[in-house]
Amino acid sequence: MSKIEEVRSAMVAAMKAGDKERKAALSFLLSSLKNKAIDKRADLTEEEEGQVILKEIKQLKETLDMTPEDRTDIIDECKKRLSVLEEYAPKMMDEGEIKAVITEVLASLGIEQPTPKDKGRIMKELMPKVKGKADGKLVSDILTSMMA
Repeated sequence: MSKIEEVRSAMVAAMKAGDKERKAALSFLLSSLKNKAIDKRADLTEEEEGQVILKEIKQLKETLDMTPEDRTDIIDECKKRLSVLEEYAPKMMDEGEIKAVITEVLASLGIEQPTPKDKGRIMKELMPKVKGKADGKLVSDILTSMMA
């Protein structure tokens, strides 16, 4: 079952249950997924579906960061949407898994002890392997912590 079908059936369930906020969040996600499929003119792969969901989550987090604290209505709505979207987000890699991928990339590049000078080259190899599975900032921070 594709994410579009999964989200659509969850949205129908939310409508039947009378959960307006959940229905709105799922409707928003469903339209984003459909728009991406229309732009591509083909069905989305699982990875592309994950990227759409992560993009929506990132935008909601940015909205939360930019919203003044006295606008509790917007903050509450964003938090509710976030909790719904995170149910459908792909499982993210933890620190141990990221370190394993970094070690693998270092070995393939022949780098025993990474230095700040090597970071660009390492990240260029590394990011395609973890894209959509790990937060880029976390990957960069872990790589920096492994440098001499």
